[in-house]
Amino acid sequence: ACLLLVALQLASAASAAALPVVVNTWAFRKAAETAWRVLQLGGSELDAVERGCGQCEIDQCDGSVGYGGSPDESGETTLDAMIMDGNTMEVGAVADLRHVKNAIGVARKVIEYTKHTLLVGESASLFAVRMGFPYEDLTTQKSLSMYSTWLNQSCQPNYWKNVVPDSSKSCGPYKRPEKVTFKEEQTILGRSVLNHDTIGMVVVGASGTVASGTSTNGAVHKIPGRVGDSPIAGAGSYADSTAGGAAATGDGDIMMRFLPSYQAVEYMRMGTDPTVACQKVISRIQKYAPKFFGAVICVNTTGNYGAACNKIPGFTQFHFMASSPLLSQPTEQVVDCI
Repeated sequence: ACLLLVALQLASAASAAALPVVVNTWAFRKAAETAWRVLQLGGSELDAVERGCGQCEIDQCDGSVGYGGSPDESGETTLDAMIMDGNTMEVGAVADLRHVKNAIGVARKVIEYTKHTLLVGESASLFAVRMGFPYEDLTTQKSLSMYSTWLNQSCQPNYWKNVVPDSSKSCGPYKRPEKVTFKEEQTILGRSVLNHDTIGMVVVGASGTVASGTSTNGAVHKIPGRVGDSPIAGAGSYADSTAGGAAATGDGDIMMRFLPSYQAVEYMRMGTDPTVACQKVISRIQKYAPKFFGAVICVNTTGNYGAACNKIPGFTQFHFMASSPLLSQPTEQVVDCI
C-alpha cells in the first residue's frame, strides 16, 4: 500500500509538472511564445488564448489569419474568431467581421459585455467600434493582387456548383439553371495545403482550467457571407475544464459538419488519450470525405496533448506548437497523418 501511495504521488507530481500547457495549430511560434509569456506573467488562460491568437492576427500568419489575406469573391478580407472559457462554458465569437483587425479581441468582448455568443457581419463591426476597436481597411496590396490574379484565371478555383455559367470554367455572376442536373461534385484541392487556414489554440492553466480559441480570415475566394468552422463552438474549438480542450484546422466547410472539437473533448472525458481522441475524430470525417484537408489538436486537463491529421497528397504530416514546463521553450511538434 505504501508503494502504491508513493507511485500515486509520483504520478500526480508528474502530471502537475506538465501544467500549464499551451498547444496551437501549425508552426506559429510567435503565437505560442506570446501565449506562454502571458501565462508566465500571471495572465489568465483566456488572456493567453486572446493574446496568442491575436499575435497571429498581427503577424498575418501564413496569410490565412488576420487582415490582408484570403480575399473573398469581391476582393474583401473578412474575419472569423472565437474564444471559449472552459470554466463557465461561455463563448464569444464573431463571423464575417469587416473592417476590424483584432477579431479574437472582439470575440472576447462578446463574452464580457453581452449575453450573446455570436455576432456577425457589419453589425459585429459596429459592436467592435463601440467597444473601442479601430475601424480600418483590411485590404492590402497583396490581397488585391491575389484577387486580380484570380479574376484573370477565370475565377478558379471557387466554391460554386450546379450553376450557370459553368463555375469550373468562368466567372459569375452565377445563377440557378432553368433545369437542374446535379453533377458529381469535383473535390478541388483549390487551397494548396500550404495555405493553412486558422490558428487554433488550447491553453490549460496550472490549476487545470481550460480555454480555447481560433482566428482566421477563412477560405480564399470564398462566397461573401461564408462562415467556416472557426467561430462555431464545438467545431473550430471547444474547452471544458472538466475534460480538456481541442481545436481544428483545415477545410472548415466539411469539418464543421462533424463538430470535431466537441467530439474530441467528449472522447477525452471518457478517458481516451488525447492523440487517440484526435485520431478518432479524423477517422469519423474520413468515412464521408476521404480527401478532406484537416487536422485536430487535443489537450486533456492533466496537460497531455496530441494531434492528428488526414493524409492526402501534399499533406502527410502536421506541424503544431507545444509549450509546457517539460519543454525548455515553445517547441514545434510533428505527427504523421492517418
